[in-house]
Amino acid sequence: MSDVQFARIETASHGPLSLEYRWINRERTHAPLLVFLHEGLGSVAMWKDWPQELCDAGGYRGLVYSRNGYGRSTPRAHDEKWPVDFMHRQAREVLPAFLDAVGVGPEQADRVWLVGHSDGGSIALLFSAAFPDRLAGAVVLAPHLFVEDVSVQSIAKTKTLYETTDLRAKLGRYHDDVDSAFWGWNDIWLNPAFREWNLVGAVASISKPLLAIQGEDDEYGTMAQMDSIAAHVPHAKVVKLPACGHSPHRDAPEPLGEAIIAFIGAHADRQAA
Repeated sequence: MSDVQFARIETASHGPLSLEYRWINRERTHAPLLVFLHEGLGSVAMWKDWPQELCDAGGYRGLVYSRNGYGRSTPRAHDEKWPVDFMHRQAREVLPAFLDAVGVGPEQADRVWLVGHSDGGSIALLFSAAFPDRLAGAVVLAPHLFVEDVSVQSIAKTKTLYETTDLRAKLGRYHDDVDSAFWGWNDIWLNPAFREWNLVGAVASISKPLLAIQGEDDEYGTMAQMDSIAAHVPHAKVVKLPACGHSPHRDAPEPLGEAIIAFIGAHADRQAA
């Protein structure tokens, strides 16, 4: 993508990082800004056209970036293992530094919406809980709040596919260092210590608007994830999409887009009133 740029940040956990990012409709300076947080094997390029299509349909600005270890961002060292709290570090350390570096400061909070998918959804939940003064709200697609057997089983199957099929070559189109991306994600999710990872206590403090969406045929998580959000964040709106797997933006883009635009619009109207 010719319009990809790079932000350089300093972090306590990872040292200096270069993160690739891309603006969408940047000229819409007064529009809601959607910050897209990708899945565990995602990147700027792996979102494909969906962020642009959503921003065009809703009249939004967009900001898409690749976390370190993914896409064209600083790769993970091959001998480095992600720690159990790797998503906490992304939410509380890397994402705030990235937003500062690209000029999205707290003064824009009333226009900033996080849109996170899978691991990116979990990071969006953690950021929402930790920095309520930096965003208007969040939309999370198939987030994980805790580790389920179905998650581990599906990720183990993906490991086999990576080792025995052309999956590595396919993912290599989206990551400069595909082994950095894949093994960073796969190793931590299959680490027995990660079975104790849990966000339920953290999300209970979320005060800003929250839309949580998951497909009923999600192969990486059950509706227990959505039910937990509904129980611990009572003001959240939960949407369960039929005939939809782990990636609503690929499996059900039209109902997903309608739900997001309606939710952000309703809160913008309340804010204006």
